[in-house]
Amino acid sequence: MTRVLIAGLGNMGLSHALAHHKLAQSQIVGLVNRSPVDLPPELQNYPVLSRFEDGLALKPDLVVIATYSDSHADYACHAMEQGAHVFVEKPLATSVADAKRVVDTAKRHNRKLVVGYILRHHPSWTQLIKEARSLGGPYVFRLNLNQQSTGDEWDTHKALMRTTSPIVDCGVHYVDVMCQITDALPVRVHGMGVRLSDEIADNMYNYGQFQVIFSDGSVGWYEAGWGPMMSETAFFVKDIVSPNGSVSITEGNKGASSDIDGHTKVGGILVHRPEGDQLIDIPHEPGHQALCDAEQAHVLRAITEDHDLNRHMQDAVQSLAICLAADESIRSGQPVSLEEATR
Repeated sequence: MTRVLIAGLGNMGLSHALAHHKLAQSQIVGLVNRSPVDLPPELQNYPVLSRFEDGLALKPDLVVIATYSDSHADYACHAMEQGAHVFVEKPLATSVADAKRVVDTAKRHNRKLVVGYILRHHPSWTQLIKEARSLGGPYVFRLNLNQQSTGDEWDTHKALMRTTSPIVDCGVHYVDVMCQITDALPVRVHGMGVRLSDEIADNMYNYGQFQVIFSDGSVGWYEAGWGPMMSETAFFVKDIVSPNGSVSITEGNKGASSDIDGHTKVGGILVHRPEGDQLIDIPHEPGHQALCDAEQAHVLRAITEDHDLNRHMQDAVQSLAICLAADESIRSGQPVSLEEATR
């Protein structure tokens, strides 16, 4: 039985807690949140603590970190230094140096470190990556995720933007997809962004886009925007082009852009080749909670079966480095070289 502590009880933290509540191999020893939170009935009998240190005093085997991004690195390192394995939500950290510090801590203490790249556990997205790789590169990646948010959803986005821009918070998922397809190292990033609301800090922007160039000649574009002003036209584009054809998600722009289940929904994959098109229908896709269940089951297997997570950790640092370079480019107005940051 794996003793589990969950830190951070927002949307993702609650979903991960519900996953461990259902998993027979897990025993939740505590839930940590700095402020009072309404818990679903399934979680109301577990101890709720306000301090992370008090949670670590319960001696968990696994710590699930779903707090705000600026605490990820310190919490992850502290947990591993206390003997726990760690699952940490994306982004792994708010700087490349901190991300490398977390990875180094995991290696030094021989702890498992899994980063919350939920798309890696979605059968439709793994199929998309497989189909794209079969075409061969170099690739053109055209990916975005814009979210029209109001009310509580906009409040959540504003809270996230106190520490992390949309292109970093959401972008790491889709840059990770790019990196899984091309295998090439990123070389250079160009970014641009704009602040579209007086409700966020002067030094933050709620819309951004960037272009990344890879060492094999592949190029990628990613766009993310949050807020009540965002358009719901073409808010979810997932399109990969190669010399031998293209692979596209067909169902991405159906429903509301704020629908969490819609952010992972593929519906169907259109594979285009010069000799003809093939539509791969995917009728029974997992929803958000089912994906969190699969993700946490993967973490437990990584611990009990001693999985080698070196490539996973390397990929997490690389995808974060690309998004942080894009953020730097937006703020400086200059392209950013990545050849040093990703080594």
